[in-house]
Amino acid sequence: MNDLITVGELSRLTGLSTHAIRFYEAKGVLRPANRAPNGHRRYNQADVQWLEFVLRLKSTGMPLAEIRDYAEQRAAGDISLVTRMHMLEQHQDRLTTRIAELAACAQLLDEKMRTYRKAILAQQRKAAK
Repeated sequence: MNDLITVGELSRLTGLSTHAIRFYEAKGVLRPANRAPNGHRRYNQADVQWLEFVLRLKSTGMPLAEIRDYAEQRAAGDISLVTRMHMLEQHQDRLTTRIAELAACAQLLDEKMRTYRKAILAQQRKAAK
């Protein structure tokens, strides 16, 4: 990959639409892009990696406002390391709780499907007689 890429290339690499990339930039989640002499946005590998991380946060349920706050802390540099670590710990705690809730739901579904399988098998045996 070249040192600098276009918004379209960033879109292909991250799976985000160009509109979403511009939205993230406008909301402060993505730092303002460097501009080529023609005014087109130019991004680098660090931007790709950052957006991939943002997408992980988003897919694990972190609200956009918290992602923006995290991005602001990240932009502050090393002085915010403790704050960022705390933010990620809180998010991980919420995620762990959610995973446990989903596991409990999956277990209930398994139990219900076992009940249905038994009922279906009994029905089939009865029909075969």
